[in-house]
Amino acid sequence: MKILLLGAGGFIGVNMVERLLKDGAHDITAVDIEKTKLEELGALSNPRMTYLRLDIRRDNNALEEEVKKADVVVDLVAFANPALYVSDPLGTFQLNFIENLKIVDYCVKHQKRIVQFSTCEVYGVTAASVIGKDPKDMPCPFVEDETFLIMGPINAHRWIYASAKQLLERVLHAYGLQEGLNWSIIRPFNFIGPRIDYLPSEAAGNPRVFSHFMNALLYGTPMKLVDGGCNFRAYTYIDDAVDCIVRILENKGGVCDRQIFNIGKPDNELTIKELAYLMKEVFDEHFREEGDPEPEIVDVSAEEFYGKGYQDCDRRIADISKARTLLGWNPQYGTREVVYKTMEYFVDRFREKQRAAAAAPASANA
Repeated sequence: MKILLLGAGGFIGVNMVERLLKDGAHDITAVDIEKTKLEELGALSNPRMTYLRLDIRRDNNALEEEVKKADVVVDLVAFANPALYVSDPLGTFQLNFIENLKIVDYCVKHQKRIVQFSTCEVYGVTAASVIGKDPKDMPCPFVEDETFLIMGPINAHRWIYASAKQLLERVLHAYGLQEGLNWSIIRPFNFIGPRIDYLPSEAAGNPRVFSHFMNALLYGTPMKLVDGGCNFRAYTYIDDAVDCIVRILENKGGVCDRQIFNIGKPDNELTIKELAYLMKEVFDEHFREEGDPEPEIVDVSAEEFYGKGYQDCDRRIADISKARTLLGWNPQYGTREVVYKTMEYFVDRFREKQRAAAAAPASANA
C-alpha cells in the first residue's frame, strides 16, 4: 500500500513512520516542512520512505499530485497546541480547517481514501460541567456516534480549534454521503511518549503539560497547575496509539470505512495535579541524580498561563468499544508505565547534553 503521510515530522507522524518502516509492508511518502525528528530516526535513508518538504498552505499542485499517487492519505497537519488557539485563533482555524479542506477536496476529486486526524476536544466539555455538577461524580465515556459535542461560549476562543476539527469531520461525513468519499476519522485522547514536543528551557514556545512538568524536573522551573490542575486527563502511550492507527490504515475487511474511532486508555485517568505529583515521584525513584533541582508546584490562573480566552476540557474519557470490537485493539500501557517511558526519553537526552557540556572544556583545552 502507498501511504501519503501529511505531517510526518511531528510527534504522532514520526512514531507512525517508525512503526510502518519496521513492519516493512508499505511504502511511505512523508510530507512535512520539518524533518528533524525523521532525521533523528534515520528514516530519510530508508528505501521504503520518500521525504518531501511541502507546505499544504502553498504547494497545492505538488500535493494534489501526491494524493493522486497514493492508496490512502493520512492527514495529521494541524496546530495542536492550546497556547496557539488563544494567541492565534484565526491562524488555527485557517490551517486546521481551510487548508485541510483542500486535502479532503483532492481526495474527493481522485477518489482516494482519507484517514483524518481530529481531536478528542471535539467533545468539548462534559454535560456535568454545564449543569453545575462535579464531572467526577457522573459517568463520562465519550462515544463516537452518540455523544453530544458541547463547546464553550464564543468569547472563549480557545474552542476555535475544536470547532474547526468538528466542522472538518462534518464535511467528511457529508462528502461520504453525497460523493462516495471513503474516510476514517481518528480522535486521539492525550497521546504521550518519546519525541513529544520539546522542553521550554531549550526552545521558545509553550508546549503541552507533560513537557512543562518535565522541564521543571530537569531545569527547576515551577510546575504550574493551571486553575489548580483539577481537570482530568487519561494518557495514552504512543506505541498503543500507533498500533491502533496502523490497524485503521490497513482496514482489513473494510471495517473502518466511514467510521470514527476514539483512541485512548480510559482507565489511565488522573487530574493534572495528580500527574505533577506522579511525575515527581517517578523521577525521584528512577532518574534523580545529585544536584538535580527540586521544583516547586504552584497554582496559576488559566489567563496567566495561556492568555485571555482560554477554557479547558474538564474531563476526557474515551469509550473504545468500537476499536476493540472492529479492530481487536486493546491498549496495554498503564499510567505509571506511560509516564516512566516518556520521562526516560527526556532524561536520556538531557543527561547526554550534560555529558557533552562537561566534556567540552576538556576537549577545548586538549
